[in-house]
Amino acid sequence: METLGDLVAAGRGRTGVLFESPERTAPYSYGDFCTNVWKGGNLMRHYGVRNGMRVAVVAGPKNPEDGDEPGYLRDVPDALLAFLAATMDGAVVDMDPPGAVDTKALVAPAAWLDRYELAPGTKALAYGGPSDDPTVAQFERELWSENPLQPPGELSPADDALAADRTYTHGDLLAAGERVVSDYDFDEETTVALRAPVTSAGALVAGLVAPMRAGATVLLGDGETADVAVAVDDSVPEERVIRPTELSV
Repeated sequence: METLGDLVAAGRGRTGVLFESPERTAPYSYGDFCTNVWKGGNLMRHYGVRNGMRVAVVAGPKNPEDGDEPGYLRDVPDALLAFLAATMDGAVVDMDPPGAVDTKALVAPAAWLDRYELAPGTKALAYGGPSDDPTVAQFERELWSENPLQPPGELSPADDALAADRTYTHGDLLAAGERVVSDYDFDEETTVALRAPVTSAGALVAGLVAPMRAGATVLLGDGETADVAVAVDDSVPEERVIRPTELSV
């Protein structure tokens, strides 16, 4: 396994549950999620996303409420899907974009789009909502009709995938994920509560890459207690905590 594309391809063949959320009527299986990642990659290619381009993704609930903050997932993994989808096309993703966005695409909750000033060449794709702006693509609706095949193009472990405190390659993220799997004994029976903002490499590695590598299940929201939490501190119900800032990525 050399790239995030390999991670997604392997996950598509798994039969278990990848995401559970108290606000979702049914669990989100590995097969469905990874197929939708492929669809998302093809959708972004339709809007011109190619190797080396930048894509901005804002994580949040479908319908944010007062008190919700960008970066935190509550009910849906759409932002994580968008992150992986963009990397399938060779894009470099910023999960903590500034107010002025100058990237090929911006994926964000519809309710938060007005927080961002988009450059003329930036395409907005919204999840939740829907947006009243006719220039904004509705992410879930367009995803549904896309081709469910792996996006074309070649990826390399040395290709950049994430722009955060520094730029991380596909190889960097996969290697760090392997270390988390080993250090925290992740396997197919492990449940991981994702309670940290997914704006850093450490959070994405511990809350997405490592669970997918092991076949574990990621819990979203404030439902049941998991085997381990990805959190910024110990103020969580889980006894075992992975702090993203302490991971070596």
